[in-house]
Amino acid sequence: MKHKKEEYAVGVLVGRFQVHELHTAHYDLIKSVCNEHDKVIIFLGLSPLMVTRNNPLDFESRKQMILQEFPEVNVLYIKDTKEDEPWSTKLDEQISDLVGSQQSVVLYGSRDSFISHYTGKYNTQELLQESFISGTEIRRSISRKVKNTPEFRAGVIWGAYNQYPKTYATVDVAVLNEEETKILLARKPFETQFRFIGGFSDPESESYEEDARREVYEEACIDVTDPIYLGSFKVDDWRYRSEIDKIKTMFFVCRYFAGKPEARDDVVEVRWFDLNDFYDHKLYEFDQTVLINKGNLVDNHVMLMRRLIERKVAVKKLVK
Repeated sequence: MKHKKEEYAVGVLVGRFQVHELHTAHYDLIKSVCNEHDKVIIFLGLSPLMVTRNNPLDFESRKQMILQEFPEVNVLYIKDTKEDEPWSTKLDEQISDLVGSQQSVVLYGSRDSFISHYTGKYNTQELLQESFISGTEIRRSISRKVKNTPEFRAGVIWGAYNQYPKTYATVDVAVLNEEETKILLARKPFETQFRFIGGFSDPESESYEEDARREVYEEACIDVTDPIYLGSFKVDDWRYRSEIDKIKTMFFVCRYFAGKPEARDDVVEVRWFDLNDFYDHKLYEFDQTVLINKGNLVDNHVMLMRRLIERKVAVKKLVK
């Protein structure tokens, strides 16, 4: 160690410690700081998100984990921020609240730690590690194992309840022929009714339009023109009816461009339907909720067909 305790009265260690128990490298880091200073403070990085893969544990559980091995240290948290400077300022303020004006302070971090982002007033020191253990790999390994203990099951329940309610984003796509007289619909296994082509949005995609194109190609093996957004809807998905999490879909329309329609992925049939089979303009003018052939559609896609018909009527009026 470069700094001795007579040079710095207070050692501050900043880290995340997102593991189920302190591993050897963690223990050695904390122990080395404790050996060098009269007072040790550990700041745990606190994400604004709850129970994610990179930050599955809350502050209190990590605090208790550290105090079990090092009861003499002070354990606090420092909230993550978008910019380095306000984060550094806040950290300095919290440290100043805990140390005397005459006490010298040094901040410690491991390799690839906060040090390169810190812009505050205190000196920093990188701790040299003899061993490197990946917290990501530890969490991934834990995720593959199921333990038959009440504590394990209690932890799973805790994780499920300590998340923000989620909305899952999907896309549904109305694929029309060039004349916009026919529509391509898909049927899934064990279903007799058809649905719009679609699926869940990919977190790695750049846009919902990209998701729409991908889903059409994956399920029908065709290329389409640029998708046009028609609206969004809350989906009455039976899997989520009793859950706090829900699905919302982005509805697009596009035209067939190239390829031979063929059922792929999780659909067993794709079929062209006459759009007029779902719509009669005289009935529609009388009652805009009427769909003549809605029996061919799964229940939670009827609202999408109505939106598509609304667009068709609006376009006809503009042409006239």
